[in-house]
Amino acid sequence: MQKELKRGALFTVVSMALVFAYHLVLWGVGQVAFRSQAEGSLIRRPDGTVVGSSLIAQKFTKPEYFQPRPSGVDYNAASTGGTNYGPSNLDHLKAVRERLEATTTLEGVNASAVPSEMVTASGGGLDPHVPPAAAELQARRVAQARGVAVERVRELIRSHTQSPTLGFLGRARVNVLDLNLALDASLTRTAANGR
Repeated sequence: MQKELKRGALFTVVSMALVFAYHLVLWGVGQVAFRSQAEGSLIRRPDGTVVGSSLIAQKFTKPEYFQPRPSGVDYNAASTGGTNYGPSNLDHLKAVRERLEATTTLEGVNASAVPSEMVTASGGGLDPHVPPAAAELQARRVAQARGVAVERVRELIRSHTQSPTLGFLGRARVNVLDLNLALDASLTRTAANGR
């Protein structure tokens, strides 16, 4: 009986050590090889202040900023999730119509010019990217609110457009937070404090 108890205790100690060592090794690799990602892909101002994560959408409402996709969780990173509405759900259709009307009014365009990403929430509710067409849709409003030529804003969109991963996975995309921070850094008419 004592032999089995010793064997069981030894097995437990070795298993716990292996589990601890596994997590320690993974943490170490993450800290050395992928430090930014391991820390949450945080974006900092030059003074070190954290302004957000490149992986999580934030709500921007001022006209001088680009807006992200709608969020089913009101951009609450602690409550990530989609709306789970199907395409024929009446609540979903109502929300899409309201967003479409608001977007066409805000951007001064026809409904046919609005990309679907600007009226439908992403699956996780916190998608930090919009397609280049959605950024282009907002360029005129942003340029006007900042008092600059629209071509300067379009240059920033182009320089912040990321190609599909490995050239063929996914689609081209623009990180909204990165783009808005670039606007504040290069087009100084608008103060960088506030959204």
